Amino acid sequence: MNQWQEWLGRVEDVAGPVLASYGLFLVDIEWHREGRRWVLRLFVDKPGGVTVGDCQALSRELGDVLDAAALIEPAYDLEVSSPGLDRVLTKEREFAWAVGKQVRCWVREPVDGRRELAGRLLAASGAGLTLEEEPGRQTEIPRALVSKARLDISLWRARPQGRA
Repeated sequence: MNQWQEWLGRVEDVAGPVLASYGLFLVDIEWHREGRRWVLRLFVDKPGGVTVGDCQALSRELGDVLDAAALIEPAYDLEVSSPGLDRVLTKEREFAWAVGKQVRCWVREPVDGRRELAGRLLAASGAGLTLEEEPGRQTEIPRALVSKARLDISLWRARPQGRA
């Protein structure tokens, strides 16, 4: 683990209780420079979805908590947002969060003769992904073959009315 990962881990540790108090959980965290400013961006979610009000309230309280913890030296902007409807999935935490959701995956080598697969993510591990492409049909995708994965809102729209 490098120093940035360790530092972000400490930031997560400080943010965790604040997130929990709002019924939110962390999907992803980013720290990078945008122009002259540093940006700490948290992507959060909760069952039923996150609202703008959730993000605003969390941002206000978390900003104070992070300032009191004195973990961040340079001036920075704190941004809190939802993960997005068609979020790209890259980290283990993001795949774990996406279990049960509709996803689309692109692979480096064909799986079942295809390079693009879509369906409900049933399981995710470091070894692979399990997709339910249609009821009763599961496809195992070796993780090493996944070149890109994202939430798939087109599958949400394609569902018949009344189905979850």
